[in-house]
Amino acid sequence: MNAPFDPLRPSCVGSRNLAAAIARIAPSDGDYETAIPGLTLHRRRAVTQPMHCIYGLGLGITAQGEKQVVLGEEVVHLGPGQSLLTAIDLPVVSRVVKGSHSEPFLGLMLHLAPQDVLQLATELRLSSPVRDSGFRSMAVETLSDDLLDAVLRLVQLLSDPALLPYLAPLIQREITYRLLTGAHGAQLRHLINQGAPSQQIVGAINRLKRHFAEPLRLEQLAASCHMSPSTFRQHFRTITGLSPLQYQKQLRLQEARQLMLTQNLDASVTAARVGYESASQFSREYARLFGHPPQRDIRRLRLN
Repeated sequence: MNAPFDPLRPSCVGSRNLAAAIARIAPSDGDYETAIPGLTLHRRRAVTQPMHCIYGLGLGITAQGEKQVVLGEEVVHLGPGQSLLTAIDLPVVSRVVKGSHSEPFLGLMLHLAPQDVLQLATELRLSSPVRDSGFRSMAVETLSDDLLDAVLRLVQLLSDPALLPYLAPLIQREITYRLLTGAHGAQLRHLINQGAPSQQIVGAINRLKRHFAEPLRLEQLAASCHMSPSTFRQHFRTITGLSPLQYQKQLRLQEARQLMLTQNLDASVTAARVGYESASQFSREYARLFGHPPQRDIRRLRLN
């Protein structure tokens, strides 16, 4: 269980320092790309509507305020001084549930490169988890003081462009080290556990992402993982919180929303582009996921 927020605890002091560092770089509401690849900063002065998005392999940290993330039927809350590690690509619903003008939500996301995780784990000779049943694709932990300090130094480095290209890779490697050897370690080490169901499902997810507009061929996906269709479905749902068909629908509908927003495509053209044979079925499933039919949803997003 995560420890309650104690303003005198060192990690809570560190969270306030991290919040201040983020606030200096993100002075108003928005999502800020930074000069450090994979690092984004986020600020919100009010609670937000649920946002459907894909979380890849990476670390999310709340420095101030509170965030809610929903994966299937699982709901997690991320408060000050807590970290969310997602080990595989997951379609989630995210929203800020605590943030105000006087105390805005402040947080960050740091993408992790799988090859960097694998290389460092190999160098450290970290053993793979014995059991695969304990794999969690998404987990919240309280930040250790050492990990929080490394993240703070990485954000502060944004204010020193001359040193950034030399020190940022070193600090990012330190963060990966502290993740591998800390509370999130077992979660990350599952990714290098050759032949484990979790790694096989990761391979299936990558195939689904590349070919999401094609008809779902469950038997072929299961065979590629050396599983029966029923075993494959069970492992897939355990790891992602969704069935393979639900996962594919989320990929299709999120891609459709992006296409309509950025390319001004109408619903029927978009439906065909993302793999739907029926435009009416596309509209029904779109409205079920996003709360509004396609054209109304896109108008609403543009107005906001």
